[in-house]
Parts: sequence; structure tokens; C-alpha cells
Amino acid sequence: QAQLVESGGGLVQPGGSLRLSCAASRNIFSFNDMGWYRQAPGKARELVASISSGGRTDYADPVKGRFTISRDVAKNTVYLQMNSLKPEDTAVYYCNAHYEFRGTPLSSWGQGTQVTVSS
Repeated sequence: QAQLVESGGGLVQPGGSLRLSCAASRNIFSFNDMGWYRQAPGKARELVASISSGGRTDYADPVKGRFTISRDVAKNTVYLQMNSLKPEDTAVYYCNAHYEFRGTPLSSWGQGTQVTVSS
């Protein structure tokens, strides 16, 4: 089982920026893809951004142009740079990785990091 550890959450004012980090316990090229999800109180968990093993990135419409997902292969870490933050971005952010073990698809989650956007 791959281990994922998020960091970088916190309290920020509207319009501010934060960078989240997700450190993996193994080579991130071994994952089919990695992504950042978020879950606000009373709402379902939703995909925010993803990056494939080939480097293709995708974003949810609400964050396009404001968030950027990237990776540092040498550090086995994926980042989420969040700019122009809005109160509606407030949520617990989770890192996720999809991979296979002996042909069986698996998914690992981090413990989550709280992001609060408020004045």
C-alpha cells in the first residue's frame, strides 16, 4: 500500500495563496495518476486536479486558471498551487493515487489537510 502525506494547509484571506504538498512513499511514476480532491462540510468529495504518469493535467471548472498541479519526481511529491483563493475553496484537501498491484487496481488516500479561506 502506498502512503501519502499531505501538508501545507492553513488559514488564508480571500485572494491569497497556498501550496499543498503530497509526499509519496514510493516513486510517483509507479502511479497511473495522482490527484487532489476536496470535501467541504455537508458536501461530497470532489476532484480538484489530477496529473497522469505522462504529465497530463486536468482541472475542475471552478479552479481552472487559479490552481496548478505539478510534481517533483526526485522528491516523490505532488503539489497543488492555489492562487486567488475564495471562501468557497474552504475544504479538507486530500491527495490520491491510483496504481495497480499484480493486476488489481488500487487507490491510496492521504489523511487530508484543512484549507480555510476567510477574512
